[in-house]
Amino acid sequence: MKLENIRLIQEPGKSFIVYHETHPFSRYHNHPEIELVLILKGKGKRIVGDHIDRFKKNDLVLVGQYLPHEWYCDREYYEHPDGFQGEGIVYQFVSDFLGSKFFEIPENTSLKRLLDESNRGLKFHGKTKEKIIELMVQNYEHDGIDRLYSLFSIFRILSKTKEYTCLSSNGFMEPFHIEGNQPMQKALEYIHQNFHREVSMKELLSVTSMSNTAFCMAFKKMYRMTFKEYLLNTRIGYACKLLSDDTLNISQIAYNSGFENISNFNRQFKKLKGITPSQFQNKLESDKKASA
Repeated sequence: MKLENIRLIQEPGKSFIVYHETHPFSRYHNHPEIELVLILKGKGKRIVGDHIDRFKKNDLVLVGQYLPHEWYCDREYYEHPDGFQGEGIVYQFVSDFLGSKFFEIPENTSLKRLLDESNRGLKFHGKTKEKIIELMVQNYEHDGIDRLYSLFSIFRILSKTKEYTCLSSNGFMEPFHIEGNQPMQKALEYIHQNFHREVSMKELLSVTSMSNTAFCMAFKKMYRMTFKEYLLNTRIGYACKLLSDDTLNISQIAYNSGFENISNFNRQFKKLKGITPSQFQNKLESDKKASA
């Protein structure tokens, strides 16, 4: 599936982008900006990294830097006699638009963590979603300082929330790092450097200088899954990236992703994604043809 690099135009004198989308949504693409996407009108298929799902009105997703994504409305939204009927609001900003140190200050630790985690795509729900939607709808037409403080209000909500779901697998993009927890950061880096081969618990205990019990408890608390589950998710996520690139055959992808045989790869892939690797690849290809 061809990945395009599509950029919105930043107005002169503005530090970030607020865009009211009334044209057909962009095809499968990425960009260096972090992007908050609110769907006002429309329903259809959403692709974020290796996650494929349905979306509808009030879908609210935070997309990290260079994470491939697409919202493709159902055919009825394109075939209306009055033209395209989808609508959305997009906030975009680069990571240093407030200066290189803004997200690094101690008060922004939790916000920085969430923005790093957006490299997997985050779908919001609950009160968090309601509050952010209200701010985006009320303020997207504002200008100057009002627009900036509206974004600060959104940042405040994001810094406190746990009402979100990660969409893409950890291995699809570069891993996020959590400051202030050096052993877990070392473990994460080691997994991402070595997931293509067998990684043992003994190796991670050596890297982190922790006991088995302490490591398992800390890892599950931090990443909400066991080390083995995280390793599998990383391998499947990387396999999805290779499948979307469409340059290797499935056997090569299985081997490069850390699986010793194709049958285990197919089994584990279907367990996590609900479809086989070939079905995943065919789904991406059919989506590409539908949006052409």
